[in-house]
Amino acid sequence: MRQPRIAIIDPAGPEGLKYSRLVARLQPLEVQQAATVAAGAKLVRGDSFDIAVLTVRDGSLAVDLLAEVLQADPDLPVVVVDAGPDAEAARACLRRGAADYLPLANADRDLEDALVEALTNARHRSAEQALRRAVERPYTFEDFIGESPPMRQVYNLIERVAASSVDVLITGETGTGKELVARAIHRRSRRADSPFVPIDCGAIPDALLESELFGHERGAFTGADARRIGLVEVADGGTLFLDEVAELPPSLQAKLLRVLQERRVRRVGARKETPVDVRVVAATSRDIDAMVENGSFRRDLFYRINVVRIGLPPLRQRGDDIGLLAEFFALRAGREMGREAVRLSTDAYQVLRHYPWPGNVRELQNVIRRALALATGEVAGVDDLPDEIIAASGRQEPALAVSCNGSAGGGTGFFTERGAYVARFERQYLTALLTRHAGDVSAAAKEAKVPRGTLYRLLKSHEIDAASFRNQRDIRQSAATGD
Repeated sequence: MRQPRIAIIDPAGPEGLKYSRLVARLQPLEVQQAATVAAGAKLVRGDSFDIAVLTVRDGSLAVDLLAEVLQADPDLPVVVVDAGPDAEAARACLRRGAADYLPLANADRDLEDALVEALTNARHRSAEQALRRAVERPYTFEDFIGESPPMRQVYNLIERVAASSVDVLITGETGTGKELVARAIHRRSRRADSPFVPIDCGAIPDALLESELFGHERGAFTGADARRIGLVEVADGGTLFLDEVAELPPSLQAKLLRVLQERRVRRVGARKETPVDVRVVAATSRDIDAMVENGSFRRDLFYRINVVRIGLPPLRQRGDDIGLLAEFFALRAGREMGREAVRLSTDAYQVLRHYPWPGNVRELQNVIRRALALATGEVAGVDDLPDEIIAASGRQEPALAVSCNGSAGGGTGFFTERGAYVARFERQYLTALLTRHAGDVSAAAKEAKVPRGTLYRLLKSHEIDAASFRNQRDIRQSAATGD
């Protein structure tokens, strides 16, 4: 991953805010500088940056200079550092789209936190945009959703094995995406322009499976009115994907082994064998090692298909991938349903993270589609999730002895009550915090141990005006002096 790129727009140059020391603390960073807003706008228009710092020193209106920079790149996060700060300028810049607003006097102290938060938010926006782009096109290897260490190992194995012609065995629980991996291997192989032929060995009756795999000649058995080419021959030159290969009956295991060893297939009722050039990618959700040990799956066939094994992790072991997948499926399902504005609530995401997902990714996809279908507004909440998922999360959430409004019962439910409780706590905390610091947002953020930008957003969400607390201080001072 490339290092973040920051544009510094400051007439005082590199020493203006001790940028060299700041950059040293935040390494690795790539910094480019401009001495005027016009030069800075040209800089960000002609190149790609993750964030910009705009320092206003000459008495100009910060919001006007900010507008000039954002006109060059409307999506660029900009931290404004103002030599002549006031509350109205801060509100105007934040409304106009600034990532943060800092007084110049406090910039050396607060700029690092502001940059870290803005870069984090920029990465989140970038990830969301990538998800939205993925919604627009079918699955490819690049569109696997997930960055957890187990999935990174899977990606690495796919890349390393795809170019060869060795057979591959994919193992993993139901719903983990085994066919998706098989298709990714095929697309990156030299066989990509030839057929990819999937067959579910567990879904076809044993009596028909041999004919499906190997084909038959006319008159080979009752009902065989014409010659039929089997799927092994159909896959000639390409990839044969044997899903749930462990379900093959013993008689077909022996015939498949011969095909893999000889690369020749004999149709049912035929006297001659037909040469085939296929790569076999097999998959199973069963414990195939135990089946080999107890004799229910041929050891020699196992060795033949288990040249390279790719084990897919269950969803419960993929950490934050659950949130990424949920967001992706919500975007895709919303688009399919014509409800692109519908999103999952924060509480719903938390509930999803606590569920063990026995059906893995496939189950998650169906749960998200259900939630969006049931949502009556623009937010799909906890109440739109299946009861068993809510129950699993409820067992892991800290219980309240009584509901937050003081009653022992109430019909609003745990998550609704919790949300209201948290909202009341935030408002009370913020009000007391600003009262103690007489509306000084920088001092309040320092006590709360949060970046100023975060505190501003919390105040905005609760419609709390920091300036009103400064006014109260002025009124108290005037009363004390008798003015």
